[in-house]
Amino acid sequence: MASDTAAGAPRTAPAAPKSRKSVTGTRTTVAALFLLPALVLLGALVVYPIGYSVIRSFYDQSGDGFAGLDNYRALFTDDGIRTALRNNVVWVVFAPTIATALGLVFAVLTERVRWGTVFKLVVFMPMAISMLAAGIIFRLVYDQDPDKGVANAVWVGVHDTFAQSSAFPKAHPGRESPLEPAGGGAFVTRGTVSAGDTVTLPLVGVAPDLMPDDAEPAAAPKPEGDRITGTTWQDFTRGKGVGTLNAVDAPELGYAGMRIEAVKGDEVVETTTAAADGTFSFSSKAEGARLRLPAGNFEEPYNGLNWLGPSLVTPAIIGSYIWMWAGFAMVLIAAGLAGMPRELLEAARVDGANEWQVFRRITVPLLAPVLAVVTVTLMINVLKVFDLVFIIAPGSSQDDANVLALELYRQGFSADQPGVASAIAVFLLLLVIPVMWFNVRRLRREVRR
Repeated sequence: MASDTAAGAPRTAPAAPKSRKSVTGTRTTVAALFLLPALVLLGALVVYPIGYSVIRSFYDQSGDGFAGLDNYRALFTDDGIRTALRNNVVWVVFAPTIATALGLVFAVLTERVRWGTVFKLVVFMPMAISMLAAGIIFRLVYDQDPDKGVANAVWVGVHDTFAQSSAFPKAHPGRESPLEPAGGGAFVTRGTVSAGDTVTLPLVGVAPDLMPDDAEPAAAPKPEGDRITGTTWQDFTRGKGVGTLNAVDAPELGYAGMRIEAVKGDEVVETTTAAADGTFSFSSKAEGARLRLPAGNFEEPYNGLNWLGPSLVTPAIIGSYIWMWAGFAMVLIAAGLAGMPRELLEAARVDGANEWQVFRRITVPLLAPVLAVVTVTLMINVLKVFDLVFIIAPGSSQDDANVLALELYRQGFSADQPGVASAIAVFLLLLVIPVMWFNVRRLRREVRR
């Protein structure tokens, strides 16, 4: 009976399976809900500004009158914008190329040294510094004064190693001096000299603390038969009324290393150099000549390069950018290098290839995808460079260092030309989009592999 009841009871039908369309729709809805906050932010912070900039680029300064393509025409007719465009081309060509090349060299070489990790850390460290801080650092590095700017301190040090600067840049004849200007910064005696003469060539104007270290107390000249002798010295003694004008006094120092020439007309017949006590002598060949102190004795010391001047400011700023981003390139290339099949390198070495051939024929081709991604990424980055140029370039050469991003800022906030600034922004976007598209396409191709 019980079994009959169980047998006769209606059975519950199994639940119908959900259709594939409903499952897909649910997943799409959930994904859309999760993406909605990001999409709202993207629309508010990216899509709306882009759309507004495109519209604003077709209006005049007031924003009420339609200007058509006038703002875009200014991109190729305004001298400041054309300079910025030309500098951007220089940036795109050189900055990514040099930074990627250095990153490649660093990545390959640091694999062979024990302290490679420490080196990579040091090279990558500038990435932790903001563009603002890097700009301030390099503004000091490129200071014209060698006592402040590291670049000129090194440059002047190298220059002075091979071409010693003058020790007497401020020296000049004093009152009632036997010397007179000879043109071009040189000085010459008023009269000619004869064998057995003693000549005094007094000068003033060199501070005591700037005298050469090897200078000794000056010695009065002594006659030497058929030779012409003399002394050149600092004719100044501290204290009022102390010392005799145009005469050697005890505390006065000789001009050690001063170059003296014996000239007849325009011909130099003999040359000599003053000793530590300022004394010098000529042979009888100088008979009837005038003694000249050439301008080279009085040249201003070499002060280095004007790194932030009109001609060097853009390469100097590119150098600071490379200092920051070479570490970024090195890290990405080192990651690609770590995944490279080592058996190919070893096989090439076994076949007799040297290290340069292995690097050029195997390493670089295998790293080509990574090198392309790094280069393109840096190209996108330099198209938007602003901070370094704005901070490093002084006002006197900022026009020469101008780039599109900086010109956008200047047109929008300094020149009060929002229409032109919007046109520059749209133009920059058009320049960046093809490079971004190339990068994304390459990345997708790598993912498929």
